[in-house]
Amino acid sequence: MNEFIFGFTTGLSFILAIGAQNLFVIEQGLKKNHIFLVTTICAISDFLLIFLGILIFYSIQNFLTDTLTLILNILLILFLIYFIWGKIKSFKDPLEMSVQNTNSKFTIISLTLGFTFLNPHVYSDTVFILGNLSKSYKLVEQKIYFGLGASLASFIFFYFIGYGAYFLRSYFLNKKIWNITNVVIISYLLGLVSYLFYNEIIKII
Repeated sequence: MNEFIFGFTTGLSFILAIGAQNLFVIEQGLKKNHIFLVTTICAISDFLLIFLGILIFYSIQNFLTDTLTLILNILLILFLIYFIWGKIKSFKDPLEMSVQNTNSKFTIISLTLGFTFLNPHVYSDTVFILGNLSKSYKLVEQKIYFGLGASLASFIFFYFIGYGAYFLRSYFLNKKIWNITNVVIISYLLGLVSYLFYNEIIKII
């Protein structure tokens, strides 16, 4: 079950980031605008993309030489550092949300799918990063537990911010609370970078 816990905590660290998709979900919660529909689409989409990433890296693992594995791990570490730097810079950014209201179910479905599948960060976080991390597990069962843990984090988070934004409006518009969350995310990801560097890079070199 360690794979499940690692998948959950790692998935949560990325999904907690304040991005366009998350702000969109929060907006709909604040407006009480098809909250269940929006959160469900986002959660199921993450589930599919996470396992797509795991499947991709599982499919190529037999072709991964030490050199290629090293390159992938270096790219992963560089991307994580870039992600962390983006979180550090976000401390200065205000939380901005549109005041425009959208009630059409078709429109809200289209917007949700757009904020999900047209968002490069969604692919980088789910397919590349989580899929890449799953390659360290040798057994298919371990990869599945890892993916389920990451997916559960997405389900819990999306429903929480969707309905939480409706019931806890003042807290979800509080920049200080999001900054505290960012500190936790940055700390966890720095630990992950250190782990990858010493256990995946140094070992191979």
